[in-house]
Parts: sequence; structure tokens; C-alpha cells
Amino acid sequence: MEAATPKAAGVLSRGDKGPEVEELQQRLRQLYLYMDDPDGTYDTPLADAVTLFQYARGTREDGEGVYGKETREALEKETREP
Repeated sequence: MEAATPKAAGVLSRGDKGPEVEELQQRLRQLYLYMDDPDGTYDTPLADAVTLFQYARGTREDGEGVYGKETREALEKETREP
């Protein structure tokens, strides 16, 4: 059995929970890409919203639906801190 590869600091993906995920949800709501209530859970609707943002902005480095460095920088340029 292979050991899981740890995620880089600041990388969020499906299954994660917490205040950083809630901030991501709030930022995507500012762009009308995520319409559910922010609850701090990185679920399928949030991953889909991140993927839409990535396709629209041409960010491919982080992986589809993964909120990493490239996606974070692009989103923070377009939104305000909640």
C-alpha cells in the first residue's frame, strides 16, 4: 500500500473543511460562480465552481478543481477579502 502524498501548504481540494474553504466559497460567490451558502466544506459543487474559474482564467497548474497557488493568486486578484 502506497503512502498518501501530503498536500502542499495552502492547497485545498475535495474533502477539506474549515475557514479557508469558507473564504474560497465567499470569493467565488463574489463572481457568481458558487451560489450555495458558504459552509466551509469542499464538496462537489465547490470543486465544480473552482473548475469553472480555472477554465475561464486559463489556470491549469493546480489540477482541475484544486485550489492551489496559481488558482488562489488569480482569484485573489479579482475578489476582495470577505
